[in-house]
Amino acid sequence: MRGLALAIAIAALGLAACSESEQVVVYEQGKYKGKKDGLPWDNAPVASELRGSNWTKGNRESWEEAIKTRQLAQHEHKRIYQ
Repeated sequence: MRGLALAIAIAALGLAACSESEQVVVYEQGKYKGKKDGLPWDNAPVASELRGSNWTKGNRESWEEAIKTRQLAQHEHKRIYQ
């Protein structure tokens, strides 16, 4: 009797574990509950960019210049023929 109850409990838990629940967040107009996105230049630069970058937090122009410099450094053809 005890073994039968244990088998039924294991079967019930196994079936419950196999069920699929909805994992997609449904967006309703005007009801966004997530974190608001900020502007990329409002973030502090990461430590690896501090060495060769003059990007300052909150300054859009310096952020754009840092992005252009980084992209130029990553493009072999442009870097060789500069």
